[in-house]
Amino acid sequence: MSAGRTELTFRAAGLVGGVLVRGLFLTTSAERIGREHYQRFRNERSPVIFVFWHGQLLPLLYHHRNEDAVVLVSEHADGEYITRVIERMGFRTTRGSSTRGGTKALKGLIRAARDGHDLGITPDGPGGPARQLKPGALLAAALTGLPIIPVAAGASSAWRASSWDGFLIPKPFARVRLCYGPPYWVERDAGEEALAKHARVLEDILNELTAATEGGRPAAAPAAGGARA
Repeated sequence: MSAGRTELTFRAAGLVGGVLVRGLFLTTSAERIGREHYQRFRNERSPVIFVFWHGQLLPLLYHHRNEDAVVLVSEHADGEYITRVIERMGFRTTRGSSTRGGTKALKGLIRAARDGHDLGITPDGPGGPARQLKPGALLAAALTGLPIIPVAAGASSAWRASSWDGFLIPKPFARVRLCYGPPYWVERDAGEEALAKHARVLEDILNELTAATEGGRPAAAPAAGGARA
């Protein structure tokens, strides 16, 4: 396929995908729990790092649309299609992952943070294992000094893709629930052992928040997360 045709395909995918996502979520209702955990940073015009499991991306794309946040998208072959849909929803993107293009991705995230953009990272992407936290988000938090805001999304009724992440697609007229945890800091000088500990703690918080979106009460997370830089 020629470069011109490929570009047209990507554009079409972004346009159609954006329309479908908006159309689907117009039929749903939403409940946000813990919104104050990130809103106070918005009031101070200070960016944050939203961290969430890969399979919960879709509801968060819609409910944080047009906020000019920067989302990390993998350099996997399907990444360009995902990028076009995300950008149609009013996000910016930077490409890479903890396994491919990691250094470039980290530099892109740091630049975006310095420019005042919120960041969005799926720490179990791009290929899993599902709900196992990789260190990229922690490194970004340590290097930028920004707080991590853990967030989970669920729905009262949904389809689950057969993909590795069980990608969540709320059904029409479902009630979507978003649960945000308190800010979590990673110290600037965190070494390998400290990062491993942070990974275990943050992984547990994300899984507890996920359980809360599925009908339980919001999890009681640490008041301020890790050590403040």
